[in-house]
Amino acid sequence: MNTSNSSAPSASSKSKAMICSWKAVEGLTRWLPSLRKASIIAIAAGLAACTSVPLPPASSYPDGVQAPAVVLRPGEAGPLPPPRLQGKSRWVAVHWAELPGFEEDSLFEAWNAWIKSCERPGPVFAPLCGEVRRLSIASPREQRDWMVARLQPYRVESLQGVSEGLLTSYYEPVLKASRQPGAGYDVPLYRPPTGLGNRRPWFSRQEIDTLPEARAALRGREIAWVDDPVEVLSLHIQGSGRLNITEPDGSRRVVRVAYAGSNEQPFRSVTQWLLDQGEGRMVAPWVESTKAWAAKKPQRVQQMLWSNPRYTFFQEQPLSDFDAAFGPKGAQGVALTPGRSIAVDPGSIPYGTPVWLASSGNAATLQKLVLAQDTGSAIVGAVRADYFAGTGVDAGLLASRVNQPLRLWALWPK
Repeated sequence: MNTSNSSAPSASSKSKAMICSWKAVEGLTRWLPSLRKASIIAIAAGLAACTSVPLPPASSYPDGVQAPAVVLRPGEAGPLPPPRLQGKSRWVAVHWAELPGFEEDSLFEAWNAWIKSCERPGPVFAPLCGEVRRLSIASPREQRDWMVARLQPYRVESLQGVSEGLLTSYYEPVLKASRQPGAGYDVPLYRPPTGLGNRRPWFSRQEIDTLPEARAALRGREIAWVDDPVEVLSLHIQGSGRLNITEPDGSRRVVRVAYAGSNEQPFRSVTQWLLDQGEGRMVAPWVESTKAWAAKKPQRVQQMLWSNPRYTFFQEQPLSDFDAAFGPKGAQGVALTPGRSIAVDPGSIPYGTPVWLASSGNAATLQKLVLAQDTGSAIVGAVRADYFAGTGVDAGLLASRVNQPLRLWALWPK
């Protein structure tokens, strides 16, 4: 899972509401005292002919200036609900017009993720799951109209009112592996040791590699061996992956290794360690660039690996053709959907919540419906999300590049 943690500016917004130009309103209020009556009438006529422009949040309007009116969608009537305090976040009710790209998103792509959430719904969304399943074959217009009728969008903010945050991305890597060590396959992947919970935190990454007591506790717990320690470190960070594995009889098959626990040591960024050591930033994609650095400085590889004391343990899972279309199970307990599942801070957004995501940067412009179905140790804060990009090389390339501004809207039952 991507673990970048830095501040980010505001994401772009493309509201489809028919509203008056904010710049025109701002200009009118600034020059109103010095304008003659005829000039005011001319400006007012120009404002009446305005078209679609971005709608800033109400809090951005100067004192005494009323926010422009929006054209409400059918099913969207009455006053907005008051703000909600949701754990570590503050939710501010908005009109659907504030959600960038709401009219353009291919909602049916998100419906698979929503149906997955309905396998383990929370009490708030469970009553809607029958309707969600029936709408899986509905038209995008019918799905959109249902959302407007049944859900209220809330802009997610920090308790201090900050609505801008950070989007990163993670993926499911595919590694070559062997059931038996040797022939270059010498980096083990372990199941959790017996009694893992009896020692908190458990041994660090360095201690696992060097202490006889730790090595004895893991003996016989090997799932498979991999041929590259940097790829194993990446797998530990992502939390799950697939193994293209060679069996003892020489046959090959693909299995999934899913997160089964950790040593509960603190996570330390290897990228930051390399910067602190004067080695420079590893350019994207991280795995390939770090492997190239390791090939040049093999004497420092162990030191680099040990700089992150966090260690992940796995469980092996079979992978059917149906399962292959989805990712591993997230913290909600349902399989992740590529491009439609996000990891969040559950103290700010409960698992299973449909969320509107808007983010724009060099990697991608994303304006879409996603489901909050996972979390991660670095995913902390109200406006913070990790975007599940999918499986394999292309997903890894996207995930390595996403580090960009973010805004979120939680969609909550009325």
